[in-house]
Formats: sequence, structure tokens, C-alpha cells
Amino acid sequence: MVVYTVGTFDMLHVGHLALLERCRTLGAVVAVGVASDSVVKSYKFNVPVIPLEQRIEMLKALRCVDIVRPYHELEYVSACKDLDVDIFVIGEDWGDKPHNIDVEYYLKTEGKRIVQVDYNSRTSSTKIKQNVIDQPLRSTYIGQAIVH
Repeated sequence: MVVYTVGTFDMLHVGHLALLERCRTLGAVVAVGVASDSVVKSYKFNVPVIPLEQRIEMLKALRCVDIVRPYHELEYVSACKDLDVDIFVIGEDWGDKPHNIDVEYYLKTEGKRIVQVDYNSRTSSTKIKQNVIDQPLRSTYIGQAIVH
């Protein structure tokens, strides 16, 4: 079974690792789509800090990841077809954007599964970036636990 997930994977952290290790429990092959800077700019205010090539290199080094491929368009159907994906793993912030609806429809018509996972609340790239920005302003580390 091929499991596929997508993301920016900027400033690789334990939340990313938890997601990818969860993917590993779902199938024999874990494929990861990495958003290019231009894709990220199309839906996020902040662009990645780590260049695409380095994000790909870090993901390739992980034991729980088998395939890493960039994507330069905000669409997921082509990768699902190319990789013959059995399970597409999405995060809790998935939403109903056209590119999300398109891949959901494709996977459903092909009899494939979508698995939605909760994010690991221990950290996020946004919080890491904020800690770096705020660093000169304080003398202690601010924890990254999210309180619900």
C-alpha cells in the first residue's frame, strides 16, 4: 500500500516526524509531496525559511519516508495517479478548497482512502519562527505546547 501526504515541511520538527511516522503505520510505502515556494506563496502569508531542495533532502534522510517529490502546482490528483496512491493522509486543517475537493473526488471514485490526522500539538513551524524572531527580546525559551 502506498501512503501519500503533502506539506511544506519547513523547519522540520517533531510534529512533522509524528505525521510521517503515522503514515508509516498505514502502509508499506510512504510518499511525501513537498510544496514549492511558489505553491506556499499562493496560500500562506509566510514563505518557507528552508529552501525546497534542502527540505527535500531532509525528508529523504528519514527512515519513515520512501519517496519525496516536490509539487509546483496546487493540485494533488496527478501525484496520486503517478504514485498509485492507496491512502492519502491529510491534516485537520484540510478545508474545502477546489484542489482538495478534486483529489477527494478522484480518490473516492478510485476506491482509495483518505485518512485525516490531528496535528501534533508539541510544535509548529510558525511557533519555531516566532521563537526565533522573539529571541533577542527575552532570556528564556517559550514552550510550544498548545493549550486547547
